[in-house]
Amino acid sequence: MRFQLQRLLLGSPIPTAREVHERLSKVRGLAIFSSDALSSVAYATEEILRVLILAGIPALLLSPSISVSIGVVLVLVAVSYFQTIHAYPAGGGAYIVARENLGELPGLVAAASLLIDYTLTVAVSITAGVEAITSAAPPLYPMRVEIGLAAIALIAWGNLRGVRESGKIFSIPTYAFIAVIFTLLATAFTRLATGDLIPAPHAEVTGATQALTLFLVLRAFASGCTALTGIEAISDGILAFKKPESTNAGRTLIAMAALLVTMFLGITYLARGLNIVPLGHETVVSQIGRAVFGTGPLYYVLQAATAMILLLAANTAFADFPRLWRSWRACSLSSSAARRTRSSRCTRLASLSRSHFRRRGWCATGLRRKPRAGSGS
Repeated sequence: MRFQLQRLLLGSPIPTAREVHERLSKVRGLAIFSSDALSSVAYATEEILRVLILAGIPALLLSPSISVSIGVVLVLVAVSYFQTIHAYPAGGGAYIVARENLGELPGLVAAASLLIDYTLTVAVSITAGVEAITSAAPPLYPMRVEIGLAAIALIAWGNLRGVRESGKIFSIPTYAFIAVIFTLLATAFTRLATGDLIPAPHAEVTGATQALTLFLVLRAFASGCTALTGIEAISDGILAFKKPESTNAGRTLIAMAALLVTMFLGITYLARGLNIVPLGHETVVSQIGRAVFGTGPLYYVLQAATAMILLLAANTAFADFPRLWRSWRACSLSSSAARRTRSSRCTRLASLSRSHFRRRGWCATGLRRKPRAGSGS
């Protein structure tokens, strides 16, 4: 009975020899490894605006320029990881690169940082997703903890059933989010170009509390760099792709970077063109959707897709944490074996040297010849 329940929940056991058949295509790989990165477009623009609004509404004019700068950085980081994928086809990402080029300690720092980041990704993503749900349905607010735990359990269950199974489960929300965001961008820019969409006046906000300084602009840039979250995930999970692994992983990374840059810049320019300001009770994406779609079905589809992608962003951690841990463990065991081998060789060499000196009649210390029996010296 117990085994039947286990098989019902987790599926049939997968032999190690069939691991290759559990690997991902580029389409499913994009859904699993890019959910964290793509979900960042739901809040990256808002983070920029929250900092700039401290200097007053005129400071929001800088948001497109800051987003373009972040887009350039994103492209550079994506190109760097693309090279890493082909240079280190066994996976490991930043950990392997740091370890091979800088040494073991920098590699451990990179690995520890990534493992902590994956743990926090689950907490932050689930929290943001639950917040989106309770914002749309306030009666669910008292159950926010239960909803978050249920979401974590659902993601864990999907991954325990196998990589392909999780790809099937998580592909629909990821591609639904991509489709609805591009629908939002196309509709908004078309209506703006034809004059059908007239920007509303800026919402009333408190006056400027800080001066517009270089430090404030750099702070807005740093806050907007949340758009780079999760971009390293594909380089950590190369071996999850079908053969040729590096080629498929590299193409998936290019597709993810292109989608991410397009959606991020599009939302930022819409926020500027529609006079959107960050509000405490409504997100920037929600405000854009309400201005473009009204309060019709498409608006609620947008909100639902945003909530789902934020919840599923935690899946990136479930997909990559074990693989990064395995890479670190393999390297650790390899280093330990190498140290044992070197120690063994040194011990054998020392033993051979002592034997050689004894045969030659030399003392082990001081290199003085032992006196022969019967000699006076």
